[in-house]
Amino acid sequence: MADLTALRGVPLTKGHATENDFVLLADPDGTLELDAATIAAVCDRRAGIGADGLVRAVRTASLTDPTVPEAQQAEWFMDYRNADGSRAEMCGNAIRLLVAYLVDEELLDTPEGEPVAIATRGGVRTVWRSGGEYTVDMGAWHLPGGDAAARRAFDVAVQAVGLEGTRAGLRVDLPNPHVVVALPDTDELDGADLGPRVAVDPPQETNVELVVPLGETTVDGERAGRVRMRVQERGVGETRSCGTGACAAAVALRTWGGAEAPRLWRVHVPGGELGVRLTDDGRALLTGPATLVARVALR
Repeated sequence: MADLTALRGVPLTKGHATENDFVLLADPDGTLELDAATIAAVCDRRAGIGADGLVRAVRTASLTDPTVPEAQQAEWFMDYRNADGSRAEMCGNAIRLLVAYLVDEELLDTPEGEPVAIATRGGVRTVWRSGGEYTVDMGAWHLPGGDAAARRAFDVAVQAVGLEGTRAGLRVDLPNPHVVVALPDTDELDGADLGPRVAVDPPQETNVELVVPLGETTVDGERAGRVRMRVQERGVGETRSCGTGACAAAVALRTWGGAEAPRLWRVHVPGGELGVRLTDDGRALLTGPATLVARVALR
């Protein structure tokens, strides 16, 4: 049976961002020792609370982790772990939810529209609230395969249950590693089985996004691309949404479409809809909701 002793007596909150769900906790002084087994136990959907990952909020003044770059630029550090307990560089959905959580816990005061800096293992990111949604400056994106991959439109081969043959994939780092695969229609997208591990050649630990472009629309008078996406996240499996994955999908579609492709994208995921804007200087801005569901106390 899962051992949750380390979290007994610790106030926990359950929340989601486009149904990518997380357990959140505040550890301002950085005193909690959470190993992978404990995190996997609390994220277990049958024996634990159930979540795609766990977010621990630690004040950077108490931080001893040397792998967090430029942490002194922010008050709070997002210690994000996947459902299996493994560490991840960043999570675009979780960081929006973290800011909503810190405000709800009265640990952060951030007026509407005012950016707040959050330290992550992928660097410091800024988040701001507008109405009921939060926008994250996800920073610069990167194609590991460089110009050669952009010209060829792919740099890895992908196989997934339910997809016939081998498909071409393009790697995008944001800073989490992603592989984006374009499919011709929604029937193939719906028929893919993302329960078993998706095979990527050459082998690598990565998220994999399957996408189908849906044409264009207009948002506040601006051209915007529309795309449906499903994702398999490393250390988790298929999730209802992925913020960095939505950004990676927009980058891949912009790369494939060239300069005429939109910079603004509406990404439809099983859990809802996310907005992605690709800036002129090579950054991605992610916009979406953040919903706190319940406070939880372990027995």
